[in-house]
Amino acid sequence: MHAAHWDIFCSVVDNFGDIGVSWRLARQLRKEHGLRVRLWVDDPVSFALLEPRLQPGLAHQTLEGVDILHWTPAAPAGAVPGDVVVEAFGCALGEAFEQRMAERQPRPVWINLDYLSAESWVEGVHKLGSPHPRLPLQSHFFSPGFTPATGGLLREADIAAVRDAFQASAPAQTAFWQQHAGTAPPEGALKVSLFAYENAALPGLLSAWASGPQAVFCAVPVGRALAGVKHWAGDESLAAGSILRRGTLTLVVVPFLHHADYDRLLWACDLNFVRGEDSFVRAQWARRPLVWHIYPQREAAHLVKLEAFLQRYVVGLEADAEQTLRSFWQSWNGAADTLAPPWPALLAALPALTRHAAGWDDRLAARPDLARQLADFCNSLLK
Repeated sequence: MHAAHWDIFCSVVDNFGDIGVSWRLARQLRKEHGLRVRLWVDDPVSFALLEPRLQPGLAHQTLEGVDILHWTPAAPAGAVPGDVVVEAFGCALGEAFEQRMAERQPRPVWINLDYLSAESWVEGVHKLGSPHPRLPLQSHFFSPGFTPATGGLLREADIAAVRDAFQASAPAQTAFWQQHAGTAPPEGALKVSLFAYENAALPGLLSAWASGPQAVFCAVPVGRALAGVKHWAGDESLAAGSILRRGTLTLVVVPFLHHADYDRLLWACDLNFVRGEDSFVRAQWARRPLVWHIYPQREAAHLVKLEAFLQRYVVGLEADAEQTLRSFWQSWNGAADTLAPPWPALLAALPALTRHAAGWDDRLAARPDLARQLADFCNSLLK
């Protein structure tokens, strides 16, 4: 049995990971599982940066079979809840809609979709129920993760085939670079994508690229890291379409890319700097080495999460490459004594890291994806 109708609620906080994950999940549930999905979003303007077909002024529209609604304090109050209600990343549904859920018969399955973490405690809370303090409702935690005891990761059924075809096609990659960067990478250059938060280690890394023996072609999407690039370059005019050449570094500023093109950017590069959750997962499906800028939290709580992922990721990695990767990630995230990430060592380790990234992708891809596990879990509760 499949649930006939799902509601997914997403509140865009200060980045794009929440809506990025929610939109990917909604599309996959519709396309691969045949579910009717309503996606409620409180910030359609931010959503439109990821999905250019979206018209942010509309209260209701349909894309790829998913009904997209502008979530306002009044908007969902009178709506009939679906068979499944997904509360993405702790966004509050509001008392009026929760009351409607309690009145519905049968009552909907209520899912609290949590943030991704590699920490071991995630396995203990995955699928746990939590009763509502006043209403006859129970929510269930659903935890994405990297082990069989978690909900897995978002991964479309056709992503490997589409990725492999793109990575095997030099003309497709050249066309991509010409369209979004205005130029193709120089022959023999190391291709890097740079998507990060503000980072004090950025100037040192850019200087290392500009003065090193290896030519580097770096694509920087418009975003929070661009201010640091401008400061380092001494050029406040840098914007989408700009090309900066310093020493052995060619730096191109590309527009903020929608999902399909951002995936292609990751696939086209030899090394990807990513941030947050959504781009972090997509980089793992690229089968390329990555450097993660985890979202900073108070009291350095994010560094615990960083270490938890590293503990899982480095299993089977050659010892020298593991040490280099750890040192670089810690420096990039402000957890080292120096702000200078060890670029020469990382460059030397890239062949080993590339082999490891392919094996990591193989291991994760062998497990059921998040949309499949979530659909199966909800179906079991609806029976």
